Amino acid sequence: MPSSDDQTYRQKLRPTGHKKLLALDGGGIRGVITLEVLDRIERIAREKLGRSDAVLADYFDYVGGTSTGAIIATCLSIGMTVDHVRQFYLASGPDMFSRAGVLRRFHYKFEQDRLAAQLQHVLGATTTLGSDRLRTLLMMVMRNATTDSPWPLSNNPGARYNDPARTNCNLNLPLWQLVRASTAAPTFFPPELVQVGAESFLFVDGGVTMYNNPSFQLFLMATSDPYNLKWPTGEDTLLLVSVGTGTSPHANANLQPGDMNLLYNAGSIPSALMFAAVNEQDFLCRIFGSTKAGCELDREVGDMRGQGIRNVSKLFTYMRYNAELTQKGLSDLGLKNIRPDHVQSLDSVDHIAEMQEVGRAIAETEVQKEQFAGF
Repeated sequence: MPSSDDQTYRQKLRPTGHKKLLALDGGGIRGVITLEVLDRIERIAREKLGRSDAVLADYFDYVGGTSTGAIIATCLSIGMTVDHVRQFYLASGPDMFSRAGVLRRFHYKFEQDRLAAQLQHVLGATTTLGSDRLRTLLMMVMRNATTDSPWPLSNNPGARYNDPARTNCNLNLPLWQLVRASTAAPTFFPPELVQVGAESFLFVDGGVTMYNNPSFQLFLMATSDPYNLKWPTGEDTLLLVSVGTGTSPHANANLQPGDMNLLYNAGSIPSALMFAAVNEQDFLCRIFGSTKAGCELDREVGDMRGQGIRNVSKLFTYMRYNAELTQKGLSDLGLKNIRPDHVQSLDSVDHIAEMQEVGRAIAETEVQKEQFAGF
């Protein structure tokens, strides 16, 4: 595999050989959990490629992410090492998620300009979605609030709206702005206004769509007819690795009907829908993929290893790395000393070190070299 920095995503378009996909969940500053898992995967990739300087852009062909996952996916796609991305989060996380002024806090929780400035600094102010700086195919999910629809965008040159002949070609859009749009969580950040040809659209965080976990959507965009990549399927041909930022279901055995008032529903329904969507994407991948790694989904379906639909062949090999950030989930990882409320929040910048502990524990207990055999 080429190792020079001039390798671009265009060299990975052909539907030949083994193809490897990497999908990264949203989750705010909890992206540092993802990074510790990715550090372990990068070490495995270096060993498999026989190069100590290999990066995940050398190993994976298509990387996708939502919200904080879009930041990480984009950084990886331009060839950054996991440690470089980690240092970016450690140095810039408090700025990217800094509290807004008191007056503006009525509208948005974090300052807009700091995140935009950090993304321009790392990705380049003039780098576009179609730039040859990208060394893998890249997908990111956002929500178009103007049209009330999810927008999973990619740099796949075969996609309908990536035709250079179009005046609204998505490949010409600023990369940093698209990443910023994917991270514009309502009430946390202002929406991002993006000019697409002659039209302007307001975009918000892709985490408020069905694709906070973008794994099955990434699979579809790599293989199905409408997206014009049409990579071959098969558990010996296609690998899909999905990494989460932790889940935090809020079970309440003492909940009473009278507690479920307007304020309760306003605060709980969005997170409940996002949690359900994350699980649904994971469940679909386990049904149609040959699952090699993944915690129990629930007590009814288990972890789905060796299961699926009778007489339906598996379409890819699948690994899911994630953890439940409850007291039980942390205890199962050997982290009884970590308080759940320290690692559950999307903006808990004061507890990054504890989140890193969670990520390292997932990596040590779940990520095994043998799972990548054949790829």
